[in-house]
Amino acid sequence: MISILRKIGQTLYRVWFYILVALPILVMFPFLLLFTFSEKTYSQFFWVARNIWANCIIYGMGWYPQIKKEQQLVKGESYMLVANHTSMLDIMLMLKVSKNPFVFIGKKELVKIPLFGFFYKRVCILVDRESTKSRSAVYRRAQRRLSQGLSICIFPEGGVPDEEVFLDDFKEGAFKMAIAHKIPIVPITFCDNKKRFSFTFFSGGPGKIRARVHRFFDTAQLNEEDKNGLKEKIRSVILEELKANCP
Repeated sequence: MISILRKIGQTLYRVWFYILVALPILVMFPFLLLFTFSEKTYSQFFWVARNIWANCIIYGMGWYPQIKKEQQLVKGESYMLVANHTSMLDIMLMLKVSKNPFVFIGKKELVKIPLFGFFYKRVCILVDRESTKSRSAVYRRAQRRLSQGLSICIFPEGGVPDEEVFLDDFKEGAFKMAIAHKIPIVPITFCDNKKRFSFTFFSGGPGKIRARVHRFFDTAQLNEEDKNGLKEKIRSVILEELKANCP
């Protein structure tokens, strides 16, 4: 009986999450649409996404962000934000981490999510990992956004790995791009997102969601041949934090 009640509660918790994802978008639809007509108004879109949409979901689900920063992002500077990827919650928590407007580079499959996908494809840089042409287009779009003073966010595991995987191998795209554009890389560790809202349906619950922003890695003196070494160094920083403080 207890098991059945728990599953009912977890089902309702999941349904409530998708209601919280959709409801602010529906309420603010005209404004969001207006802010996505032009790249010039992206900062306004980002503000709404960060301060209203993400907050509605995070606090509505009973999650309490605890963000520790070893180094502060400087307003007006561009960065490459990278973090481990375990949950849809990663998107919302990343929005809480950075006040500096940034653009996600993400997989095109997310455009299939009703309502969310409509705006996702309008404001994010989508990549088809099976297409070389798509990857080349990503670099061009990212360069344009960086020239506008924005930052870029990539989850270098590529996608959400199997839940048994502690931290998957990193793909090189984020590091190659950061070196090419000479922008600092900001490693971020998300501790609790898998526990709070994994992709296992009957799981999750309220509680703290911790993020640690590690010291930045400068790329000004690096060349493309340094990308793999840089990738492994940053993966090690995140892995050690996961092992030490994220049981």
